[in-house]
Amino acid sequence: MARLNDQRLVTVSIMLATVMQVLDTTIANVALPHMQGSLSASTDQITWVLTSYIVAAAIMTPTVGFMASRLGRRRLFLWSVAGFTVTSGLCGLSASLDQMVMFRILQGVFGAALVPLSQAVLLDAYPVEKHGQAMAIWGMGVMVGPILGPTLGGWLTEWYSWRWVFYINLPFGLLAFAGIWLSVSETETRRVRFDVMGFAYLGLAIGAFQLMLDRGEHLQWFDSFEIQFEGVLALLGLYLFVVHSLTRKDPFIDPALFRDRNFVTGLVFIFVVGIILLATMALLPPFLQQWKDYPAATTGLVLAPRGLGSMFSMMLVGRLMRTRLDPRVLVITGLLFITFSLHQMAGFTLEVSRNALIWTGVLQGLGLGLVFVPASTLTYATLNPSLRTEGASLFSLSRNLGSSVGISIMTAMLSRNMWINQQQLGEHLQLAPWLSQGLPMKDMVGSVPAAVYQTLLSQAAEISYMNDFRLLMWINMAAIPLVFLLRHQQRPATPTAG
Repeated sequence: MARLNDQRLVTVSIMLATVMQVLDTTIANVALPHMQGSLSASTDQITWVLTSYIVAAAIMTPTVGFMASRLGRRRLFLWSVAGFTVTSGLCGLSASLDQMVMFRILQGVFGAALVPLSQAVLLDAYPVEKHGQAMAIWGMGVMVGPILGPTLGGWLTEWYSWRWVFYINLPFGLLAFAGIWLSVSETETRRVRFDVMGFAYLGLAIGAFQLMLDRGEHLQWFDSFEIQFEGVLALLGLYLFVVHSLTRKDPFIDPALFRDRNFVTGLVFIFVVGIILLATMALLPPFLQQWKDYPAATTGLVLAPRGLGSMFSMMLVGRLMRTRLDPRVLVITGLLFITFSLHQMAGFTLEVSRNALIWTGVLQGLGLGLVFVPASTLTYATLNPSLRTEGASLFSLSRNLGSSVGISIMTAMLSRNMWINQQQLGEHLQLAPWLSQGLPMKDMVGSVPAAVYQTLLSQAAEISYMNDFRLLMWINMAAIPLVFLLRHQQRPATPTAG
């Protein structure tokens, strides 16, 4: 075990790497319009800046366990941090869309290992009785990073340039590399055969699925041949991967992982939590900016308390986890907090006050912190330490896929409901009084006064957002029964060498 001063250095170094990676999942979103003009890209083309990174990271995440076994965890961590830092700088220097997409793919490849490795290293650096504290520290980086990403990205873009969205990683990357070099100990390496076909099948399934989710909204979902094709490829890749894994002696993913009930339940649970984690953050900024006319800076300030709530509850949970309190109680309490906050958000109108927005954000942040830390700890409670790195990669993959599914479902439902609501509300408009007033054409949209038409759009949007938040509330409630499937070890066992 690391000495106390080394343990602190390990923690700081690893959290720098974690925050650097998770920030990049959201920090570039607000800079896309500025990149579009600078890189001479169309609206559809510029989205590949996000898609290329997400797909590359998703495909490479399941390989982390194998690479850590072959290279050693410390060596893989150093290569990943160095590669991510260098490619971040290259993204900032990009002069064309082709260069940007190529460097974003490489950034995703190198960044895929950072979050699962950080989780595995922290679990090994702390004794079993302090795993709750370790997961609280790790969870703060994983959850607060995406929340603060849009605010930081908007500030950097507005005051400096969109290129600083990538340059900001350079100092953090250098510090993380130095800290890991000095403090993280190397693990034993094993000569494990790489299951090329298993990786290819799983990569096909994940890559096609992520492309389908990311591009579906732009291409009208299954009305598009591309989305249909990607859906078929995802199902085919998954089928071939399952069949291949069941018939191969040494499959790409160790079957022992799926014989641990706690771990499998934790994967399903964190998938559902992932839906809530980023879907809400995908809905609130456009609601505040487009329909409540909040400037970007105000939007960031209103949303920031959500991250503060998460940080506070995680620090509290880190202490509570060292008592004899059953972690499942904390998880259920957190889910109830989230349910109540989403219930309140399902009643949001366009007249909702700033205090109500902040209050529900804090409440939801508190709930997410109460859920994330003990759920992460319970997921690994019965897992053999030798499987932690591979398990952490699947845990991160499940959370990321849940986030992608949540964002895609919520944005698709929002667009669909807005169109339906506009049609239904429009049917009740009485046009004759306005037509008889002889309003000038510049004040008309079709045959409806512009002010009335804008009100119709606003009301349609209001109802649509309420429906989305209500759906998220029901999804969150559906996760509660899963908590009772997680086992809690009353007395932590001494970890055995794998």
